[in-house]
Amino acid sequence: MQNRQRRKAMKQSLLAVLPFVLPLALPLALLGACGEKPKEAPPQGGAPVSAALVVEKEITETQEFSGRLEAIERVEVRPRVGGYITAVNFTPGSIVRKGDALFVIDTRPYQAALSGAEAAVASNRAKAELAKLELTRAERLYADRAIAQRELDERAAGLKELDADLRGAQAALETARLNMGYTRVQSPIAGRVSKAEITVGNLVDTTAVLTSVVSVDKIYASFDGDEETYLRVAPLAHKGTAVPVRVGLANEQGFPHEGKLEFVDNRLDPQSGSVRMRATFVNADNTLVPGLFARVQVSGGKDGKASQALLINERAVGTDQNRKFVFVVGKDSKAEYRPVSLGPTVDGLRVVRSGLQRGEKIVVGGLQRVRPGAPLAPQIVGMDYDPAAPPKPAKETKVADAAGAARAEGTK
Repeated sequence: MQNRQRRKAMKQSLLAVLPFVLPLALPLALLGACGEKPKEAPPQGGAPVSAALVVEKEITETQEFSGRLEAIERVEVRPRVGGYITAVNFTPGSIVRKGDALFVIDTRPYQAALSGAEAAVASNRAKAELAKLELTRAERLYADRAIAQRELDERAAGLKELDADLRGAQAALETARLNMGYTRVQSPIAGRVSKAEITVGNLVDTTAVLTSVVSVDKIYASFDGDEETYLRVAPLAHKGTAVPVRVGLANEQGFPHEGKLEFVDNRLDPQSGSVRMRATFVNADNTLVPGLFARVQVSGGKDGKASQALLINERAVGTDQNRKFVFVVGKDSKAEYRPVSLGPTVDGLRVVRSGLQRGEKIVVGGLQRVRPGAPLAPQIVGMDYDPAAPPKPAKETKVADAAGAARAEGTK
């Protein structure tokens, strides 16, 4: 009973105070509401990308082609005389010198012919010497009027006939000696020998191919150049200016073998638009083997001199159907779609023939996040940027960026 009365008294007290408290609380609530600022939506940032300044430097134009290595000399070894093969004196694939005896043909019939020719020469020489003595004796007798003129003439004619027989015998002897020498089938050039096509015991004639030898001290690299390369190097080659050419094999990095352009054909193939070219290389270590596939790099800038060029990272290049393009960091850091025409690779960077200008920045990392006209948040890196490479320390990165900016400023 007392509790009920107490609660009723408290309720009456609150109702009595409330008209005085509300006018004070309402302004305070409004003041607090006015002081609280509404939260703003975070601004939309650009796509994070890596960008680099276009590199400008002096280069010598190069172009790459596919070709084949060819021997400068290739000889099919054939015997000059027929007979049975009695010896094969080489290992297939080995290096041989000019004059090495590769095969031996049975010498016995040729030795017999040589001996007969020597005997014929000796016989004819003896007859000729006797006839010469008789002619001398006849001349004395004729001076003493002991013989007739006719007999003297017969002795003189007989000597001439025997001299002719002697010369014929000597020629036959020389032929026999040659045939005897030909029983040793020699390598006509120095180089690498192939396998033996004929083995010991086989009968051969002068039409048989016994093996082949290719020269290896120097070698050709033949390839089909395009019209642009032809127009660039043909005037230099015709003037006798050396056009550098490099070659790399399938298992080699770069182009370690140096040579020079030796031949440019006199016409272009109208079907393919290419022209046959050939370069010569010294092959002292026998690394270059005829028939191998070769990557050929042809050098030679305008008038044989180096020229200024713009270069970019291959990672910056995108493909739109059959067209190449890059994204330039344009005004207000917005992406600008730029078609480009590309040239060869020089020192790991790609030559840009058209589409870019010195001092421009292009996207080299994060290309998949870029759309034409979209805002960018570029981080400046070197043109040799590689996302797979470990990051550089902050201090080193700042120094590199400053050096790159200074180089770009110096080229303007």
